[in-house]
Amino acid sequence: MAKGELFERHRQPWTTDEIQKLHTLAKKGMALKAISKALKRSEESTKDRAKADGLAIAKLR
Repeated sequence: MAKGELFERHRQPWTTDEIQKLHTLAKKGMALKAISKALKRSEESTKDRAKADGLAIAKLR
């Protein structure tokens, strides 16, 4: 593991299960922070994946 790595899954490819979970949580209107925590992925990674899949993630106001 690289020095200073924050997330266990750093740069790991997304699994089918993770993608399905991301879609489910995004459709439920969960916030990015909550989704990334549930998936144990960085917010940046989660946001990029959602964008790639054309998902809208709720913004907390």
